[in-house]
Amino acid sequence: MKIAIISGGVLLAAFATASCTTQPSSAVAAATAPVSMAVGPVPGVTSQPPLPQNPLGNNEVARTEGRRLFNQFNCSGCHGGHAGGGMGPSLRDNVWLYGGKDAQIYASIAQGRGKGMPTWGAKIPEQEIWQLVAYIKSMRTPDEPEPPE
Repeated sequence: MKIAIISGGVLLAAFATASCTTQPSSAVAAATAPVSMAVGPVPGVTSQPPLPQNPLGNNEVARTEGRRLFNQFNCSGCHGGHAGGGMGPSLRDNVWLYGGKDAQIYASIAQGRGKGMPTWGAKIPEQEIWQLVAYIKSMRTPDEPEPPE
């Protein structure tokens, strides 16, 4: 009886080993082959549309009006008299947490930012926000109205 059990175990092991080394049939291989197929859009941003530019561009009147609005809306209360920084960040340096392009500056003013920048979009007309952007972009350039001394 012991010999039959041992022989049966050896035979079972031989079948198991033999089945592990055989190649699957072509039908099984075709059914399990990976298929590359687009199933919809890839999540996440793959490309962004171009950001809008300031419609006022580098207009001298817009820059000067932006300087006046900067003081009128008390932007200088947080950013300093010539935007050199205070309670709010400096707008005169090259470090921009949310981007220094026209549309990004516009968005920072209109939508506000965390850690203290209020939302001004509902209080300031679009034209005036673009004037503020024109002034801010003119900082550190020869075109800046009333530059610091």
